[in-house]
Amino acid sequence: MKKKFQLSLATQIFIGLLVGIIVGAIFYGNTTAQEYLQPIGDIFLRLIKMIVVPIVVASIVVAVAGVGDLKSVGKIGGKAILYFEIVTTIAIIVGIIAANVIQPGAGVNMSELSQTDISSYVDTAEHKEEAGFIETIVNIVPTNPIAAIVNGDMLAIIFFSLMLGVGIAAIGEKGKPVLHFFQGTADAMFYVTNMVMKFAPFGVFALIGVTVSKFGLSSLIPLGKLALSVYGTMIFFILVVLGIIAKLVGFSIFKLIKILKEELVLAFSTASSEAVLPRIMDKMEKAGCPKHIASFVIPTGYSFNLDGSTLYQALAAIFIAQMYGIDMSLMDQISLMLVLMVTSKGIAGVPGVSFVVLLATLGTVGIPVEGLAFIAGIDRILDMGRTVVNVIGNALAAIVISKWEGQFNPAAADEQVKKAS
Repeated sequence: MKKKFQLSLATQIFIGLLVGIIVGAIFYGNTTAQEYLQPIGDIFLRLIKMIVVPIVVASIVVAVAGVGDLKSVGKIGGKAILYFEIVTTIAIIVGIIAANVIQPGAGVNMSELSQTDISSYVDTAEHKEEAGFIETIVNIVPTNPIAAIVNGDMLAIIFFSLMLGVGIAAIGEKGKPVLHFFQGTADAMFYVTNMVMKFAPFGVFALIGVTVSKFGLSSLIPLGKLALSVYGTMIFFILVVLGIIAKLVGFSIFKLIKILKEELVLAFSTASSEAVLPRIMDKMEKAGCPKHIASFVIPTGYSFNLDGSTLYQALAAIFIAQMYGIDMSLMDQISLMLVLMVTSKGIAGVPGVSFVVLLATLGTVGIPVEGLAFIAGIDRILDMGRTVVNVIGNALAAIVISKWEGQFNPAAADEQVKKAS
């Protein structure tokens, strides 16, 4: 009997992406079409958000309870934070160098650009400025774990899950029923994830359709040099910087991209890292990373290892300075790098995170925050690219820490590459 022909999920999502672009272009400026498409995209994103927190909590609790050693967990956490800081700093430096070499803001006529309202980001940015780095660290410890879960405060959720996992391991047999509950929850939620992903092509179709119909491809023309600079620099960062890191730990960045092809198309289409978080954790575990490392490193990386976002923030900040004719000295750019190293941490769950970080950063280095209003119109298109970089960076981080701990299984990775072929 012949095997029934079936399109892979990656192909289905890609078809949804192409059809969405075509439909969006046909109905450019048509608000009625947008009103019909937006709910479909919103439902998909809400389905994803619905499963993220239960999966993160259950996976971390089960993984940490399995290790049963707070010292081992702390060791992995320390290595992960050190790695995140090094790589995000490199991303900032790459963004700054690219902006200086390409000069995307030089010669831009601001009178030709339209401005977008960015007031919705201002309150969050002001709160970020007031909170500071120390308060961000303090807030990792939740006063009420239920409130942290309700608010989607990922760092606080991770901390509580780690403590609960250690506690379950410490009480031995008494903790087995609780462990079985979380194991069952994790298994059930991954099943739900697979169900939700069947809706992904429709969600992608709607979200990209709305984006194209709202802004049109013509919105890229006045800021085309910025868009090309951002995408070119991100491709360089993936292939060269992350490629070298992967090579140093005996892996191939192309292998990783092949394993994650479905998730990368989805992340690009939705401009949402959350949309692929459950599947990235599952994929990296199947690709040879131990469960306790994949379950801890990847969600934590969503707050501390946003390579694409930090690269974009550095490049966009200097673009705005160039647009206003502000000559930033070497010391000014070093100050920008140091400020971004602090402001870019710990707010991954905030909508428009890169805009929030830039608003909290620009004023401190003497760049007019009003400049963000000129690039807000194409931010969604740029966000799609930086989301892909964030996803690849966090998946690679799980491999790096697994290798560092001597617990990576290359045979499992090869098996996943074969399956992806």
